[in-house]
Amino acid sequence: MILDLHRQGVTVSAIARRVGLDRKTVRRYIVRGLEPPVYGPRKPRTTQLQRFERYLRERITVFPQLTGRRLHRELRDLGYTGGYTILTEFLRDIRPAAAPEFEVRFETPPGRQAQVDFAHFRTVFTDEPGAERIVWLFSLVLGHRRMLWGRFVLHQDLPTLLRCQAGCCL
Repeated sequence: MILDLHRQGVTVSAIARRVGLDRKTVRRYIVRGLEPPVYGPRKPRTTQLQRFERYLRERITVFPQLTGRRLHRELRDLGYTGGYTILTEFLRDIRPAAAPEFEVRFETPPGRQAQVDFAHFRTVFTDEPGAERIVWLFSLVLGHRRMLWGRFVLHQDLPTLLRCQAGCCL
């Protein structure tokens, strides 16, 4: 492909972009008159762990919480002389996926519960250009309806909190 493109007059940079190689590599193939080799998939390597795969699958099926350290010790007792890392990579592949934890939704009857918070904002108002002021966003979320109510206030104190709580429920 590289040689065909070169014969058609395509620049080295354009060939490099098209085939995903560096320009120097493309030039080298053009000078030598060679096409780059096409590699196929690699053959899987045999490992010392293959003799113990069935044992590991059985152990993980019965006891999925077994650690890699524990299984490594057991395999050593059975004659395994391979490494720990290859074992943990294999265990990562065969271990069953953890079931997502079930979350119980927190339900409340109407008018019983709400969550309140203040958020901090820095802003510049047009009446005082260049003077940065802090404003607070009072937010209240009703537990039953999940309705959000908010109001910007100048102070984060108890009278403001009580005033905002009373104002949102009117």
